[in-house]
Amino acid sequence: MTCIEVFAPAKINLALHVTGQRADGYHLLDSLVAFAPVGDVLQLRPAEALSLTLAGPESAGLSPGPDNLALRGAALVAAGQGAAIHLAKHLPVASGIGGGSADAAAAVRGMLALRGTEAPAGLGQDLLALGADLPMCRMNAPLRARGIGEVLEPLSLPPLPALLVNPRLPVATPAIFRALACRSNPPLPEALPVFAAPEPLIDWLAGQRNDLQPAACAVEPAISAVLDALRQLPGCRLARMSGSGATCFGLFDTEAEAGQAAQLLRAARSGWWIAPAVLGDQTQRATPRRQ
Repeated sequence: MTCIEVFAPAKINLALHVTGQRADGYHLLDSLVAFAPVGDVLQLRPAEALSLTLAGPESAGLSPGPDNLALRGAALVAAGQGAAIHLAKHLPVASGIGGGSADAAAAVRGMLALRGTEAPAGLGQDLLALGADLPMCRMNAPLRARGIGEVLEPLSLPPLPALLVNPRLPVATPAIFRALACRSNPPLPEALPVFAAPEPLIDWLAGQRNDLQPAACAVEPAISAVLDALRQLPGCRLARMSGSGATCFGLFDTEAEAGQAAQLLRAARSGWWIAPAVLGDQTQRATPRRQ
């Protein structure tokens, strides 16, 4: 039987500036995004109807019901064809790294591959209606996202050695936005520099922000503990929260330094989710494969 396997990489907000709020309540953002070689894996097989099963170390508490974003993403492009979807969950739920959105975007890619068809016109708007992170999770490569997440500009960034850390505490995005002190902050510079190596990029990122980070630390103090632990690791050049949390990342000059830091932190914090990764372009890995 035909089986399509799709990788759903984690989305990391290297910087996230909240620049305003629309009349309909949606917040305006200006964000620099890269993707990690850490993520969920979906398998799709032909079936009479759409269905979802779950497995993996981070699947506890996640529902396979019709509200699951992977099922809703597949339904956007199913065109009457069913699929049995199996989701191996490796990313923490509600963790600020786009796990559900990545799953939905991967389900879209997988469903199109299963049907042997191209993306339909208007898919971008349908994805945006499903979730503001979905259009960028469809790209899986470094980008700048503006508006509510629909204005995307591909970027060329050097690979960034990183350590991703989550305290295994889910954070509800609406709660973070409610706690936000200011919703009209300066955007990223209009013209972004060109970076040839990780070191100058990390130096530049240190001058940028995640405007949700102070609010998230107030809502969930464990985020501050994660950031402090990252800052104390040898070689960590910058520690910051991704998205609305609670996942944070530390940036390093080399992959070896990030790997050594992961070993040290695992020994000290065995209950945390800890993943070394080189952030960058995951387009090739996220391409559906026929098994």
